[in-house]
Amino acid sequence: MFDKKPKSYTDLLGKTNRIVEGTTIKGDISSPADFRLDGHLIGDFESKGKLVIGPAGSVKGNIICKNCDIEGKFDGKIHVKEILNLKAKAVIHGEVICGKLAVEPGAEFTATCTMKPHIKNLLHGQPVEEKTA
Repeated sequence: MFDKKPKSYTDLLGKTNRIVEGTTIKGDISSPADFRLDGHLIGDFESKGKLVIGPAGSVKGNIICKNCDIEGKFDGKIHVKEILNLKAKAVIHGEVICGKLAVEPGAEFTATCTMKPHIKNLLHGQPVEEKTA
């Protein structure tokens, strides 16, 4: 009567990956789910979800993700499709490309920044004018 499909292991645990404080990874990380980094990453990171770099976390490399909260250190090029939140203790060096940027007072932001807001209506690469009634 009721078809119960077994849940995958990641569904049972939630879909957030975590690298704990004290861990160092040298290499690239690719994840379809959200990710929290409290350790150190030397390499590139790519995710279709949200990346959180905790207060003890650091990344030296390139990041591509949907959303990002940074409370630790980042050095490299970061491309955030939607919102980049920089907390008060964040230290950012490099190049930033994001849709929206939120910076708390106290954050160290030494980077070039390009904001590319998401454009919903595109026709042949050109923005479409909105019409009002």
